[in-house]
Order: sequence, then structure tokens, then C-alpha cells
Amino acid sequence: MFEDKVLVCQDCNQEFVFTVGEQEFYQEKGFENEPKRCRECRQNRRNSSGTRAPREMFSAICAECGADTEVPFKPVEGRPVYCLECFQRQKQASL
Repeated sequence: MFEDKVLVCQDCNQEFVFTVGEQEFYQEKGFENEPKRCRECRQNRRNSSGTRAPREMFSAICAECGADTEVPFKPVEGRPVYCLECFQRQKQASL
């Protein structure tokens, strides 16, 4: 059904092979677009994407143990906020 395809990387303009296995993986995952970058350029892009600004953290008090904690979202009044340890316990209890 699939055959290896030769594509051109949009970053380095080098040809690369979009293999049958990769095409099957893309189809299985529901990806509609072919890759635009070769493996090396994808890796370089992934590695350089870590230069984003650090995530803003908000102070809160854990609703379960009362410990001071920081969370990556703005707490909403009336909704419980948990420290990492209590959050993980809550998560495990709901499984």
C-alpha cells in the first residue's frame, strides 16, 4: 500500500526518505500531513524549543495538608489546590 517517498527538508533543503514504516505510523496516529523536516532538523528544532520563558507559578496552600506550594495555574477561589504529593495521592485514589 505504501512506498518509501523522497521528500525535501524545508530547513536544510536536503532530501530524506519518508519510509513505509513512518507512513504507517502517521496513518495510525491520524496525522494528515507528511513531515516537512528531516530527522536531524526535527531534532535540532526540538532541542532549541527549550528556550521558552519559564512557566509562571502561583503560590497556594494545599487543601489537604495545608502546606505552602506553587502551582502552574492561577488558583480559583472555591476550588481545591493540592501540593504535588497530595495531588498524586488524589490521582492514584481515583484510578
